[in-house]
Amino acid sequence: MSAPLVASTLGRRPLPPSPTGATGWQALHALAGGRGPLGALTAVHRALGPVFQLPIPGFNPIVLAGPEAARFVMLEARDALSFRLDRDPVAHLLRHGLLVEDGPAHAALRVHVDPALHRRQLAGYLDVIAQQMARTSAGWGDGQAVEVLGAMREATLLILAECLFGVDLRPDLPRLRQPIQQLLAYISPGLWLVWPNAPRPGVGGARRIVDDYLFGLIAKRRARPRAEGDLITTLIAAGLSDDLIRDQLLTLLIAGHDTSTALLGWALYELGQHPAMQARARAEVRAAVGHGPLTLENLRGLPYLEAVIKETLRRHPPIHIANRRIVRDLAFGGYHLPAGRRLLFSIYLTQHDPAHWPDPERFDPQRFLP
Repeated sequence: MSAPLVASTLGRRPLPPSPTGATGWQALHALAGGRGPLGALTAVHRALGPVFQLPIPGFNPIVLAGPEAARFVMLEARDALSFRLDRDPVAHLLRHGLLVEDGPAHAALRVHVDPALHRRQLAGYLDVIAQQMARTSAGWGDGQAVEVLGAMREATLLILAECLFGVDLRPDLPRLRQPIQQLLAYISPGLWLVWPNAPRPGVGGARRIVDDYLFGLIAKRRARPRAEGDLITTLIAAGLSDDLIRDQLLTLLIAGHDTSTALLGWALYELGQHPAMQARARAEVRAAVGHGPLTLENLRGLPYLEAVIKETLRRHPPIHIANRRIVRDLAFGGYHLPAGRRLLFSIYLTQHDPAHWPDPERFDPQRFLP
């Protein structure tokens, strides 16, 4: 794939195709037939290829899919694409969080946040993870139906708070659970895509409750710094304001736990649907870990479980779409991508494309094993 073309050569290239005629009817049929927006998107992708427009009033994005598009968005055209879309709720909520900052501001925040997320820190988090998951699953029995999504959401919130913030969230979780859910719903795809000023009842109150909790943590840590250097202490020592620290904490609290929740929920679901795979994963864990503590060394002895996780991420990506704004004219796949347009890279379409994944709807961890 060549580098993005200069602006003088772009005007001669056509815009990507739109789903009109038979393609449009296929998409509507998929939507009406219960396959939802992802089914409709799949129908358009299979008809038009890896580059197309969605002519939705007030939205009208250009959609890319496939491995070449992944390289283009993540590497080749990275500096010509902006994470920050000021009209979107995610920017309103996270303000100047790492997830919605670009350029030097993003790089500066990465310097302060990355150490807490580095692989070398994982060894110190393993006991917390193992203990919390043991508490979460303690009441589960053979033949019992378990609502795993809710259970994993609570577990990931508690693990994240203890590992990154250095706090026990359990006393505060009853009053924070619902507000966090409301904020997640606020930033999830919805009516705001075509109606930016759509009413969002309850969001203001939910945001105040979560903000009060986070600002309270920051105030306590400023009053009583901790020697061990959790993320809050690190950000305070770096000289960040309370507002900027809040933005990073909320980014990790919302975006960090929700993706892990989805991954774990779907992994447990798939293992529940495939008993032979579950038995193989259990046997591997018993052989590698046994009754001893969880360590980085014995984690390396879990190739099948790692393949289960990778296949779960492929079939059920926690984030379906990478959302960007084009800041200068680009070209991809023979088409003109004009500055100012919204660009969506579809992780879901890329990972369900039969050209790259035979029988893509089949859950098969063996894809990721030699």
